[in-house]
Order: sequence, then C-alpha cells, then structure tokens
Amino acid sequence: MKHLFLLFALLGTLFGDRVLSIASYNVENLFDLEKKGYKYREYKPNTKSNWNQKTYKIKLQNIAKVIKEIDADIIALQEIHSLKALKDLRFTLKRAGLYYEFYKIANKKNTAINVAILSKYPFVYTKEVEVTKTYKYRNILEAKFKIDGVQFYLFANHWNSKSKPESKRIFSAKLLRDRIQEIGYDKNIILLGDFNSDYEEYIKFERIRRLNDTNGKTGINHVLRSVKQTQRAKNTKYEQNNFYNLWYDADPDDRYTYIYRGKKEALDNILISQSLLDKREMFYLDGSIKNLQRDYLFKKKNIYRWQISKARIPRHKGEGYSDHLPVMAKFKLLTN
Repeated sequence: MKHLFLLFALLGTLFGDRVLSIASYNVENLFDLEKKGYKYREYKPNTKSNWNQKTYKIKLQNIAKVIKEIDADIIALQEIHSLKALKDLRFTLKRAGLYYEFYKIANKKNTAINVAILSKYPFVYTKEVEVTKTYKYRNILEAKFKIDGVQFYLFANHWNSKSKPESKRIFSAKLLRDRIQEIGYDKNIILLGDFNSDYEEYIKFERIRRLNDTNGKTGINHVLRSVKQTQRAKNTKYEQNNFYNLWYDADPDDRYTYIYRGKKEALDNILISQSLLDKREMFYLDGSIKNLQRDYLFKKKNIYRWQISKARIPRHKGEGYSDHLPVMAKFKLLTN
C-alpha cells in the first residue's frame, strides 16, 4: 500500500499539479481502555458504564468509517484521549484500507482530551504551542509540511467550550496569533479545528450576554482578524495580516458542523492566510469547502452522536458517531 501511494504521488508530480485535501473532525471523546490517565466518569473502562472492549471497538470502527469516507490527505482530530487511542484509530483505519503513515498528538499536558493529526505526508516538524501550563487550556498542535517543494503550516485547535466566557477563547487566540507573527503572516498557514466559535461569532455573541466578558470582542473574529473578508473566495480582496474563514465560500445553509437545540452552528472552522487566496504555488480551490452530510450521520433532525444513556450511571449503548460533522477543503499545489 505504501509503495502504491508513493507511485501515485510520483505520477501526480510528473503529469500534473497536486490537489491536497485537508480536513478536521471532532470525534467526541475517543478514550482508550487503559486505567492510567484522567478520564471522564463514563469512560472509566470495564465498569457499569459499559465502556469496554466491545463498545470501544464499535466506536473506533464508526469513527474510522467517517474518516475513510472523507479520505483527506491530512486530517486534524479533536477529543483524542491518548497516543494509544490515536494508534488504535490509525490501526482500525489501516484495516479498513486507509493508511496514514504519519501521526502526532499534542499530549504533553494532563488534559483528558487532546488534538492530533493524521497525515499521508511526512512532517517537516511538529510542536505543541503551549497556551498555559494549566490543564484548563488544551495545547495547539503546530505542523509544518513541505510537499513538492511547497511549504505550509497547519495549526490544529480545540478551544474552550461555550460553558466558559469568551475571554477563555481569546486567550488561546492570542497565543496562536503570537506564534503566527513569529512565522510571518505572508506564509502559507491553515488554522483548523474545533474553535467553539461560529464564523460570525461576533454577531451571534451579542445575544449571549453570559459569555460577553470581552466587550463584544471575539477570538476567532477580532484576534485572528477574520471580520473584513465575508465574500466568496473568488471575490475576496487582500487584507494584510487577516485570515479568511472558508465558510464564507460555502452556501449559507451548509455552514455548520454542530446542532444545538435545533439550531445549526459552525463550531469547526478552517481559516487560511492571505497567500492561500492567491493563485500562486499553493492556493485554496474555490468552492471546495464542505461538511460531510450523510444519512447515517443524522438521527431525525439531529447529528447522530455517540449514544450514552442519561441514567444515574451513564451507560454506553454502542451506537452513534460524534456530535460534530467533519469539515474539509481542497488546496492546489503547482508542482510544475
């Protein structure tokens, strides 16, 4: 399989430009079965919660089914408990016919869930961007790639949930921005993951007063400067040191990865630096941003999340996928 992939990669370089697919998926609490490490109560293995070898295997197979259908070249994952869980998912994918040779998890901090990356291409390097030393913030995973001589950076994120005020997400956004400034805004940079923020968070944010401890400012819109560019990608004009949120290049009805109380939300995002809007060595392919909408990922009008009973002792039912949909986009590399 590895040799076959390398053959196709070589042919792609010799006979045409390369199209690279990049995705993000919050898999919803993929915990391993080992006793070590902090776990949520319902994920303590081999207890009355029914988190055991059988349900773990079903969860792995269900998530692998989704990832295989995406078939991204590089995919950022959120809510991976451990390196063990990531390796088990990778092995399940390999058995299903999708092989990711390269992988990394941001697990230097003692948090229950972490971000990770699976890739068909080698890393130049990976590093964790430390937000704080406390477990209250998850580290950001930075990866640099060089494919066909073209270099780009990818940052996998999972910011604080909306049970916390906006200042928590702004804190992560500022640390991310500081690292981007070190690299340079002119570089090919892709920010993706579960930001727990809508692409127009600054608008929806005004109606949620309990979160507004920042005088209306948001991490995704103001700190990352994604407010000014709100047109389709092909109609977007250059804005120095800004990031373009790819959701603006999708049809409005399809701009979501999450459903909360019947309302669609775009908590998962892909943002790109200005260089990726230019038709140069690497650029975003217009119209390629989308979520994965399949019948099996929905139950009635809701996303078919991993099912756990609401009894006094929560119990895994061994069915469902994740409470998020994946988001993906394509990029073109001019190999010639």
